[in-house]
Amino acid sequence: MTQPYVRTLNLKDFTYGNTEQRKVFAEEFTSGLKDTGFVILSGHGVDSKLIEKNYELWEKFFSLDSETKRKSEGVEGGARGYTGFGKEHAKNRKVGDLKEFFHVGQELSMGHPLSSDYAANVWPDEVPELRKHAISFYRELERVARNMLEALALHMDLRPNFFSDMIQDGNSILRAIHYPRLDDSMDPNAIRAGEHEDINLITLLVESTASGLELLTRDGNWIPVKAEKGQIIVDAGDMLSRITNETIPATTHRVVNPKGENTSRYSMPFFVHPYSNYLLETIPSCISEDQPEKYPPITAGDFLYERLVEIGLIKK
Repeated sequence: MTQPYVRTLNLKDFTYGNTEQRKVFAEEFTSGLKDTGFVILSGHGVDSKLIEKNYELWEKFFSLDSETKRKSEGVEGGARGYTGFGKEHAKNRKVGDLKEFFHVGQELSMGHPLSSDYAANVWPDEVPELRKHAISFYRELERVARNMLEALALHMDLRPNFFSDMIQDGNSILRAIHYPRLDDSMDPNAIRAGEHEDINLITLLVESTASGLELLTRDGNWIPVKAEKGQIIVDAGDMLSRITNETIPATTHRVVNPKGENTSRYSMPFFVHPYSNYLLETIPSCISEDQPEKYPPITAGDFLYERLVEIGLIKK
């Protein structure tokens, strides 16, 4: 299904294209992030069976009883493992979102220079296949993210690996989310995910199991956006907005409660982060007399910490 407000691009135009095709793709991708904040991507090469297997295994985990799920909870403010229902809220909201989720992070070999920077992943014994398939999915999404960031660098006339070097062994997160069916015990003021911008550089979102994702357009209207089977939605986060001096704004979005059938919803966003010590500095070409520098340098790790406090996952 074509969604006219949001560009749909084929990644093969960049990964297999000639010089002109790659240039056009990079221009369309960057313009899409600037104009709407969302781009819909086909031709990414992530196996649909791998996506389906991950959904199957995460649904199996979330169907476990609360006591069992809590055994995977409490790892560094939700940096890894399980976070229970209602514990996260959007930056400017006090009501918790109607969701529970599980984080899978970077896995590095023993002795790797960055291994001490990241908490170890948590793997529930009750779903023994999960580690293998979740890590395979994580690596595939890393590959797609590198392609997208290389296209961005091409359009901005930066060295090819300018952005993708940031995420080499970076602190990217695969988040598996379960939005349960609504019931009378839930706060009537709460929604599945309050309006927010993602913290990271870009986010990749494969098709979810139900609708609900909405995008705030630049002229202030909410419109539904859905990745169909075989598509990935890509959006811009706060870190990318920061280093581009807001020439690429972060994308405001939300997940609304079901308007029709009261069904549960699963999704698997991949939040693309730099390694923790990477210094987020404004790209010089994004600074001008009309657009003075807005933000001082800060490490990706410190910026992430500040935002996790704001959304309630870390208590000061």
